[in-house]
Amino acid sequence: MKKQTHTGSLRTFRKLMGYLKPYWLFLLLSLLMSVISVGLTLYLPILTGDAVDGIIGPGQVDFAGVIRILIRMGICIGIASVAQWFMNLCNNKMTYSIVRDVRRDAFNHIQNLPLKYLDAHPSGEIVSRMIADVDQFADGLLMGFTQLFTSVITILGTLLFMLMIHPGVTLVVVCITPLSLFVAAFVAKKTYRMFQRQSEIRGEQTGYIDEMIGNQKVVQAFHQEEKTRKHFEELNEQLRESSLKAIFFSSVTNPATRFVNSLVYAGVGIVGAVVAINGGITIGQLTSFLGYANQYTKPFNEISGVVTELQNALACAARIFALIEEEPQIPESPDAICLKNVQGNVGIQNVSFSYTPEQKLLQNVNLEVKAGQRIAIVGPTGCGKTTLINLLMRFYDVNQGRIIVDGTNIRSVTRSSLRASYGMVLQETWLKTGTVLENITMGKPDATREEVIEAARLSHAHSFIKRLPQGYDTVIHENSDTLSQGQKQLLCIARVMLCRPPMLILDEATSSIDTRTEIRIQKAFHKLMEGKTSFIVAHRLSTIQEADVILVMKDGNIIEQGDHEELMRKRGFYYHLYESGSRMEA
Repeated sequence: MKKQTHTGSLRTFRKLMGYLKPYWLFLLLSLLMSVISVGLTLYLPILTGDAVDGIIGPGQVDFAGVIRILIRMGICIGIASVAQWFMNLCNNKMTYSIVRDVRRDAFNHIQNLPLKYLDAHPSGEIVSRMIADVDQFADGLLMGFTQLFTSVITILGTLLFMLMIHPGVTLVVVCITPLSLFVAAFVAKKTYRMFQRQSEIRGEQTGYIDEMIGNQKVVQAFHQEEKTRKHFEELNEQLRESSLKAIFFSSVTNPATRFVNSLVYAGVGIVGAVVAINGGITIGQLTSFLGYANQYTKPFNEISGVVTELQNALACAARIFALIEEEPQIPESPDAICLKNVQGNVGIQNVSFSYTPEQKLLQNVNLEVKAGQRIAIVGPTGCGKTTLINLLMRFYDVNQGRIIVDGTNIRSVTRSSLRASYGMVLQETWLKTGTVLENITMGKPDATREEVIEAARLSHAHSFIKRLPQGYDTVIHENSDTLSQGQKQLLCIARVMLCRPPMLILDEATSSIDTRTEIRIQKAFHKLMEGKTSFIVAHRLSTIQEADVILVMKDGNIIEQGDHEELMRKRGFYYHLYESGSRMEA
């Protein structure tokens, strides 16, 4: 387990270095500024020692020499401060540029992920990776750039200056150093796995919160508040436990390294005093040595803290990189063509598909649709109606067989041109934050206002839009309470009306609309799609009686097909569905 954790951390670090490459110039500048800042800071104890040696005793103080030393110290401090400021600028530029690039790549990759991944992962958990994990990653990365370079250079520089003063006393410091390195290594091994677990639970909790808040009305309607609170408390307790363990080991770092620091300082003080008594070094040099001993040990404190934060950052980075490296949807072939002048001839030939290998769904489905036909798809819940639509749009790829449009296999055409050939209205509405006009023109951004109003009239949305506070310029969003579910559905239908695609898919598109309006919209669609192919998924069979072909599905198979009159005469499965539906509507 430890080896795997170490390997995963190293792999994540290598990926991080790939994001750092474009900003190597800022890295070099940061290192240069760090060297200047640390070098001048480490020069100060030398000046302090010289000043001490300049104060020999009462009446024997070299005031002129001490003043010159103080001026040099002021200049060193000023230059070191400016260098540190430039170093922080470079570090901020690197950190937040890398964070921007990671978030950009993650969001872009989500656009190319297959729907099966998005269906299998809660949206809140994905959001947690892109927001919370990247923020944690940024904090650790910034601390790493800001303190790690400085700390390492400080340690090396301090050793160099101490060797210049007296190698023997420096040996005391070098001998105790491995103890600090051991503490840092111990903390690094322990904290990575714990911070990784903490990040995972945080993502799960974020997903649960997002799910519950988004469906709070349903939770309250079914009196699930107490159960929801209990489950949240369980997740919260798991997060508390994992966070406590991670913080505990990281908090051990400071007292442990301080203990080592005290050992170093005491060792230098004792050995240095003995050497000074024997005339090996001056009192001023001993003062410099004690200053260096103090400065030498501080970076180990910082490195231990940085290592802890870096482990947290790498754990979060591993989650976001896992999302970025998730296998994308099957890429389009290099010679994929664009569908143009689509007539609407659709063929489904020996198609089989299942979401999971162990659960079969569509089996050897065959269908030939001529241009301009209206195809209704009916059947009990879970029979594969929506799945068939997903395959037509190529949201999922078939396991076996093929689907052709105008004689071309849809695997040989670009997804964008295929989907642009369909106008799709789903049972679940989706509106983005923006004006009514922006929502309707989503599929045709260059549409004129007159075209939008005409589309809204055809979909019977114009009348209620006029009653909104700012009409077509009213700002709405997905969870807007100012619109009813039926009004949201009308806006989605207007969106399709505006695009006028060659083929249409209605997946329970009028389920949230009253019967009278539904009949008017069906007539509007009929007018819009004259000579075009349309697929209609419906539970209310009374709405699809005029369809040219009705497909009756059950357990993933088309068991009956024909027009309404033909299927009623057969007195088969469709007949019983229709009769039971008529009794329920009555």
